[in-house]
Amino acid sequence: MGEHITFLDHVGQNVTQVPKPAAILDVAKVRRHCTSMLEAARNLGVGFRAHVKTHKTTQVASLQLGDSKDDAKLIVSTVAELEHLLPLLEGYLRDGRRISVLYGIPLPPSQVPRLARIARQLGPESLIFMIDHPCQLDALRLFYKETGFAAGIYVKVDTGYHRAGLPAASLNKGNLIQEISHLEKQNEVSLVGLYSHSSLSYGGNKPAHAFDSLCDEIKGCVEAMHELRKHYKSDRAITISVGASPQAIALQNLVSKQPSADVLDATKELRSLLDSLSLGDVAGFQVSLEIHAGVYSVVDLQQLVARSKASFQGYEQEIALTVAAEVVSVYNDHERYQPEALIAVGTLGLGREPCQGYHGWGVVSSQYIPSLVGSKRRLIVDRISQEHAILAWERAEGEDPASMPSIPLEVGQTVFVYPNHACVTGAMYRSYLVVDSSKNEDDMRVIDNWKRCSGW
Repeated sequence: MGEHITFLDHVGQNVTQVPKPAAILDVAKVRRHCTSMLEAARNLGVGFRAHVKTHKTTQVASLQLGDSKDDAKLIVSTVAELEHLLPLLEGYLRDGRRISVLYGIPLPPSQVPRLARIARQLGPESLIFMIDHPCQLDALRLFYKETGFAAGIYVKVDTGYHRAGLPAASLNKGNLIQEISHLEKQNEVSLVGLYSHSSLSYGGNKPAHAFDSLCDEIKGCVEAMHELRKHYKSDRAITISVGASPQAIALQNLVSKQPSADVLDATKELRSLLDSLSLGDVAGFQVSLEIHAGVYSVVDLQQLVARSKASFQGYEQEIALTVAAEVVSVYNDHERYQPEALIAVGTLGLGREPCQGYHGWGVVSSQYIPSLVGSKRRLIVDRISQEHAILAWERAEGEDPASMPSIPLEVGQTVFVYPNHACVTGAMYRSYLVVDSSKNEDDMRVIDNWKRCSGW
């Protein structure tokens, strides 16, 4: 699309009329998911820290944080995200709201000047950094020199996902904990707590699996607390931050008005852990629990397949993000081994993220395709290339492709594709075209354009 054209030109239009491919975001669903998460955390008495990497917008970040005066606790994956959010955060400061932003990977030395500049604008205790190696402390010392105040620290604990972090028994790798304690006495760093992020829960398919993952994370961090106690004075505040979207979403089952017997049985260990942590004393530390998550705000096919929330409905009701794309050819006359349709969007507009439970790269919405409404067979992105993709019917193993019915699409028609992984799909676009289904689920008029940040 030419740089002189903006999506603001299309506010008021139906999404079928806008240039495509385009990322469509239903604010009604986003608002519902964000509200449910905040209410669950509040009712359970746990903290919540929202990750913004899924959407990278100020508007969704605001919905994730809600309207209360609670601390504005966020996680960013890039400095660009933090810079993009700066006007929102400065507004919170003016309103008397405390800012706490975690930079979600160990601090790259080259990013210290940019982050220090932002920290000076937001003030002491506004930025927290993740650490799992003693050599990373050099960047934090530089941060202190450039800001004049301590960098907050979460020590990353590996509770089984093995992407980053230290096993509980190795928390003091290279005298890391002793060095943190030494730097804290010099006011150069401030230990906030222990942090675990486990995406093992994405391999589950019911709430019990997410509960198990969350319990394992909490227990892993509690074990690390005992290791921390060997090298650190107790009787101080320590936060345990755990999660990923399936675990965080699963917590909503605990505040459900009518939980199923299976859910009640599956939550026994988790409730016991939460009750234990609510007493506040673990290994002599004054402990508080914090949950973190990000893609819960938008939801995608990966989230639905994990089924961590018993009351989840179908993708039409839950997933806020779709990609609008145009059909550019249809093959219903035995040109192929199966009926197919060609759409003008591919990997660079949908991503190429797998999803357990099926082999496709996205699922076509029944929106504007009456013949798909109520169909037991899904139309999926069957094959994908850089800028185009092939739609076909999802088949059970052993079904004859040639026996599939014709694809009920026409050249020029708009389809809406639900993504496997909303974080990656959203990253392909500069902005979201926003719709609001809260009053009429069939109202697909563009009401706004929300700019995403990009880059690092």
